[in-house]
Amino acid sequence: MTFDEFKSIIEEGFPEISAGQLEQFRMMEALYRDWNSKINVVSRKDIDQLYRHHVLHSLGIAAYIRKMMPEVYDHLRGEGAYSIAQPLKIMDLGTGGGFPGIPLAVIFPHADFTLCDSIGKKIIVATEVSKGLGLKNVRTVNARAESLPETFDYIVSRAVTSLENFMPWVKGKYSEGILYLKGGDLAEEISTAMSKFKMRKGSVHIWPISNWSSDEFFETKQVIYIEK
Repeated sequence: MTFDEFKSIIEEGFPEISAGQLEQFRMMEALYRDWNSKINVVSRKDIDQLYRHHVLHSLGIAAYIRKMMPEVYDHLRGEGAYSIAQPLKIMDLGTGGGFPGIPLAVIFPHADFTLCDSIGKKIIVATEVSKGLGLKNVRTVNARAESLPETFDYIVSRAVTSLENFMPWVKGKYSEGILYLKGGDLAEEISTAMSKFKMRKGSVHIWPISNWSSDEFFETKQVIYIEK
């Protein structure tokens, strides 16, 4: 996927996007290619599909929020009634080289993002790409989530492990919910997590990204929203 193809999709899906935000997305490819040549965080095969496999995939969370949580979407963008509201705090757990956190930080300039990963070299890439894009709403942390002393409004993540393993890492770390990117048949995994962690009925929502994008890459990709 070229940047121009990506740009067309984003302008249709997020018509309120600014020229400055589009320029930040354009800059991503060169920054990731440069840093990936120094510290490999994206496979050689995937770096050629950066916009489809990583940036667009990350923005599946933004598409879900825009469609299903419009008030939260406005708050994250600092618009309307939320233009002077306190920015929401979001942690990207297991961010790797910055996904989904960096694309979301571009789309949601009014939110404060903490990108967390326990592997130092990955955080170096996320840090330098954030700086290169001029993102003022991102901080990076080389740590395990359990060691962070603060609470966030939302936690986002991209399939770092099963929900059964993930939920203990974020216990007591969020006040509103979790937005988790995952693929495949999730029925058994969600059922196991709901039973083990006594999640209330109706608190877990599954949204196929194919609702937003017809790209075949997203046929089995989904956003899981877990309410507090």
